Amino acid sequence: MIELIKNSNIDFMGKKVYAFVFSGVLSVLGIFAIVQIATGRANLGVDFAGGTAVQIKFAQSVSLHEVRKALDDGGLRDFDLQDLPTENKILIRVKKQEEKLGGFSEVINKILSQRFADKKPVIDSTTEIGPKVGSRLRNDAMWAILMATAGILIYVAWRFQLRFGLGATIATFHDVLAVLGIFYILNREINLILISALLTIAGYSLTDTVVVFDRVRENLKRYLKEPVEVVVNRSINEVLSRTIVTSLTVFITALALFFFGGEVIHDFSLAMLMGLAVGTYSSIFVASPVVVLLGGKATKK
Repeated sequence: MIELIKNSNIDFMGKKVYAFVFSGVLSVLGIFAIVQIATGRANLGVDFAGGTAVQIKFAQSVSLHEVRKALDDGGLRDFDLQDLPTENKILIRVKKQEEKLGGFSEVINKILSQRFADKKPVIDSTTEIGPKVGSRLRNDAMWAILMATAGILIYVAWRFQLRFGLGATIATFHDVLAVLGIFYILNREINLILISALLTIAGYSLTDTVVVFDRVRENLKRYLKEPVEVVVNRSINEVLSRTIVTSLTVFITALALFFFGGEVIHDFSLAMLMGLAVGTYSSIFVASPVVVLLGGKATKK
């Protein structure tokens, strides 16, 4: 109902070579990031790198923000917080360091006892997250992404054609690799929250791609004598306003989460912002050109 761009006639397919070069750079960066993650040379979170999990029980409720500030002021770094509000407990996970396991719990207990003496914090439990657990979580995360993309290939190939399924799968892989590579370059922490964001991005990218593909399929039946490249260009221009409105709406929501959602989902919302931009780009400049390359110069009845 809202047409931001009326009667557009942009030659998207004419720019596919430049798009492939740009996407190739992003994909190589993502592959490099995966190699660094697999060898443990990236900024891995507690889930993947291993460390110590300390559960603190308070006599009264306390906010995550207050605990985070207290630990920051106390000189503690590389930690994650999880709130258990029904039991007045907070789970603190600290990335593996040179110090012994007992040292972390003592330091945390000392910092929180000084800052929250009136709320009587006590150590409820202390657990070590070993390297085997971190390695298994890394492998499970990779399998989750691979299974998601395989599901996308099967669904789109069944819903449309095999070439459409390949285009959607390549675009999804491209989006995941791009965001992962950018996170690595920015030295952001690679953790399970980022994996959740990558799977969410894959779902959004598929949705946006399917909308474009649906219009392409309709126009392929309508304009039988036109070359595939012309039909795909026409289709993208027809749904361009819809794509912009949808992406912009979700982008504003993710932007609000980034600024006002708090520290816990900061990395998630940052990954979503990147993924929305890359996902919208890939629907037009990655998935659609792949369909053109696999479809030949003319359509078949």
